[in-house]
Formats: sequence, C-alpha cells, structure tokens
Amino acid sequence: MRNAMALILRDPVLRAVTLAVFLYGGFIGSIAPYQSLVGVTRLGVPDTAYAAVLVVGALVAVTASILIGIATDRGLSRRRAALLSATATLAGAGLMIVAPSGWGFVLVHALLFPGATLFGQFFAIGRVAAAALPPVERDAVLAVIRAMLALAFVAVAPLWSAVLSGGADLLWIYPGLAVLAGGLVLAVRALPERLAGDVPSGQSFRAALRELARADVVLRVVLLGCITAAITAYLVLIGLIFGQAGRPEGDVALFVGGVAGMEVPFMLALPVALRLASRRMLIAAGAAIYGGWLAALPWLAGSDWVWLLILPAAFGGAAVLTLPIAYLQDLLAGRPGAGAALIALQKVTGDGACALAFAAGTALSGYGLAAMLAASLAAIGGLGLAWVDRVRQP
Repeated sequence: MRNAMALILRDPVLRAVTLAVFLYGGFIGSIAPYQSLVGVTRLGVPDTAYAAVLVVGALVAVTASILIGIATDRGLSRRRAALLSATATLAGAGLMIVAPSGWGFVLVHALLFPGATLFGQFFAIGRVAAAALPPVERDAVLAVIRAMLALAFVAVAPLWSAVLSGGADLLWIYPGLAVLAGGLVLAVRALPERLAGDVPSGQSFRAALRELARADVVLRVVLLGCITAAITAYLVLIGLIFGQAGRPEGDVALFVGGVAGMEVPFMLALPVALRLASRRMLIAAGAAIYGGWLAALPWLAGSDWVWLLILPAAFGGAAVLTLPIAYLQDLLAGRPGAGAALIALQKVTGDGACALAFAAGTALSGYGLAAMLAASLAAIGGLGLAWVDRVRQP
C-alpha cells in the first residue's frame, strides 16, 4: 500500500483522480443511504414511481457512459467530458436546494445525478495514467483509488448521523452535496487537457458498439449486474428497513459508515487474497456472502444483532465492489473509455434488476421480500460468473 500511495502522490493526474474519487465517494455516501427516505418518506414519491426513477436513471447513466466512453477513446478530451459530468452533478444538487419537491427529486435523480457517469470516467483516467506501471503496481494503485470511495463513506457517515440525530431535515443533505460536487469540479479542472499516453483507438463508433455488444461480454456484464443489484438494493432498502423496525435515522448513517469503514482494509488486502484464489472465485464467494447478509437484514433489523451484519457486508462488499472493475476493463483492454462504459452497463443492469426486485417485493409483501429477491440475484450472478469462467485463470 505504501508503494501505491507513493506512486499516486508523485503523479499529478493520479493525485487529482484520487481526490476526485474521494469526493465522489462522499457524494454517494451522503445521498445513497437516504435517497429512498427523501423521495418516498419526505417528499411523498410513491414506491412505483421511485422504482421508475431507478430504471430511468439507470438508462440515462448507461447511455451517457457508452457515448462518453466511445467518444473519449476516439479522442475527445477525458478532462472535458468529466468536467461536463461534474457540472451536471453540481446542477442537480443546486436544483434540489431551490426546488425541493417530488418533481424536482424525480428530475434530479433520474436525469442529472446518473447522467454524470463520473465513476467510470475516473477509473478510465486512472487506467490511462497508470498504464506504464507494471501490472502488480497498476492493480495496487487502482485498488487504493477504489478504497478512497469507501473511505469517503466512513468520513461522511458520522457527520450525517450527528446532523440528522440533532433534528436536521433530510433535505439538508443537498447543500452538502453541492459542496462536494463543487469540489469535484475543481478536482477535474486540475487534470491536464490531454493525458500522456492516451492514444485514440481509431475505432469507428459502430465498431465500438459491436465490441460492447459481443455475446461473451454481455453475458458477463449481466451476471455482474445481478451481483450489483444486491449492492443497490442495500442502499435503497437500509433506510426503509431500519425505519420500519423503529430505528432512528442516525442509525442508518452509523451502519453504512461501519460497513464502508470495514471495507477499506478488506479492499487493501485483496492483492494478497488474489495470490490464494482466482478473481472469479473471490467474486463468487463475495457475492454469496453479500447475498447472505442482505437476506438476514430484514429479520435482524429490529435487534442489536443487526450490527454483527457489518462484518459480512464489508467482507463481501470489498470483493464485489473492487474486483469487477479490473475484470471489466480487462475484457476490453486498451480501450479505457469502453471499459468505463462496461462498468456503467454493469451498474445499469444492477439498477434495473434492483428496481424489479424492489417493485415485485413491495407489491407482493414488503421491503423484506425485496431484500430476499435481491440477495437471490447476487447468488445467481456469482455462481453464474464462476461457471462461465470455469476454464479461465483470472
């Protein structure tokens, strides 16, 4: 880890990307646990409409990611694309400050926030900046950058727990988001207009789309998306399940912060784990563990035993949040923008599957069934990936 941090600190591009990922993690950590509470509970958005927001947001995100990914691989400035996306995020936070309503929530969370597609772009930039490093050092650098996202969750969780426990309105989250989004804009502006070693792919737009649509690529993205559905469901359901169990809003921040805090050391230990097991087996094991704790959440939410779920949530989350990034980028090696688009495709698949699980679960029974359905998807995705990659070494 020390060597990876030294490499990051010496490289101005990696420094800016690491800072941007930390700020983006703070942004996601601030809104993700409370998004469903703000929309459904505070602003009165119906469950079905909220599920539609998830679906539309996922479609916007994947469309923007594909277009941006292909365009940046073909020569569009990655800095310019990221700056536009960061500005859209800032505009979304600002709109919720001046127009905190149901329609404003739908517009912001369906169009402006997912339209930013920043996560994949940052890793595409990081991949280009670290391309000259040996594979082991490159993977270590990207692992540290990914860990910054979880570290940011740890940083913001106690702050929001204290603020909300003190009686602040949930809508106070949006001024905080505006500050973080403003920081994102500044961090992106620190990037050079052109990255050293970023050579245009020369692919036509149609050829790039065909590559993304290859059957072997789509199958693996769908399986990883099933795993992602459980992660999305956790962030959607944690506030609702805790609220249903009678827990205060501050407990949501404590739980999410505890999970994120424990994820950091597990993420940094993954290079050691990869010496003992293949990437596909670690992803499959992580998916099974993650599905298991999510299935147990509705049953334990009302008791003190729920805090013990932090450990398996972090252990499984470290694997399924970190390893798929390099896995997807390796599917389209040499085209970081297209690799970033695959990350978005994985997310949109997961968001869509989560929306279906949420809609079906709440229609048939409640939030508990929605959690069970999402947990089942994670198990299916992990086992399916292990099966299709059974003859591959990674």
